[in-house]
Amino acid sequence: MATLKDIAELVGVSTATVSRVLNYDETLSVAETTKKKIFKAASELNYQKTSKRSQRSDKKIAIVQWYTETEELDDIFYYTIRLGVERQAEEEGYRVVRVFHSVDLGNEKDLLGIIAIGKFSANQIEQLKKYHQNICFVDFDALSQNLDSVVIDFETAVRTVGSYFVEHGHEAIGFIGGEEVYSDGSPVPVDPRETFFKQYLKEQGLYQEQFFYKGNFNVQSGQEMMEAAINQHGEQLPTAFFAANDPIAIGAIRALKAANIAVPQRVSIIGFNDISTAQYVDPALSTVRIYTERMGEMAVHLLLRQISYGQNGGIIAQKLTISTELVIRESSQ
Repeated sequence: MATLKDIAELVGVSTATVSRVLNYDETLSVAETTKKKIFKAASELNYQKTSKRSQRSDKKIAIVQWYTETEELDDIFYYTIRLGVERQAEEEGYRVVRVFHSVDLGNEKDLLGIIAIGKFSANQIEQLKKYHQNICFVDFDALSQNLDSVVIDFETAVRTVGSYFVEHGHEAIGFIGGEEVYSDGSPVPVDPRETFFKQYLKEQGLYQEQFFYKGNFNVQSGQEMMEAAINQHGEQLPTAFFAANDPIAIGAIRALKAANIAVPQRVSIIGFNDISTAQYVDPALSTVRIYTERMGEMAVHLLLRQISYGQNGGIIAQKLTISTELVIRESSQ
């Protein structure tokens, strides 16, 4: 496992800078390019790259990322998916064209397919299909539209979190999540983590609407939501919270510490994604591990399957569902 010193040496900065970046220290003034290098090093340091680059470098695919490059730094879940796509594409001898926060591929020619990362509206899907019929979505279920997809088993993951809380005696359980819009401005449906967690708590007779909060999927919003919960509930604050992603969880822990509320002795926190920064938070964050780079790799395999069959190959769309793992660290008990 990489240490702060290892990352610092690789990037060429101090260990203090690495620590502050990985802990989302907003008072630190550092270039976004440096942040990206630090996050990348934390994710990749133990990766042993073996190149199988072929002579097919003239062949290319497009990666359409629903986030902006800046948003990738705030929630590097999608960044690591993109890394997985790019690595596997390179291993297979394909070049990639990157498009951020848009489905406009401009005048790009000679594409063999598209990998779309994130969430896309019906209109955006139709736009992508005009550029190419070979499309694979990652973290978005487009099977109903006869398109390949790589998705997470949200229901099992969420039920595992709920079961952990219940088994450890928690009865007042909260949720802090987010609301999103597609990059074209239209609203994204309700987050499945919220839906499945609410369903599980109702089955257990533990659901309380006043313990559910929604904001944005970033550290600042997580902090603000937890501050609101603390102010609203006081001594009746839930003893456990499930956060819809790790940045939200990190912000929530920050708010609890500022209010001198012990984590996990008074409030347990479990996040979602197991981003590279999760292990560096104080206390280390319990979270659901998502195999993001593997998701990217599988998307490439599905897309190459489409390419190899060709437009008239009678190929049938597939959906690959990726399992998850609950990782218990110091923020929950």
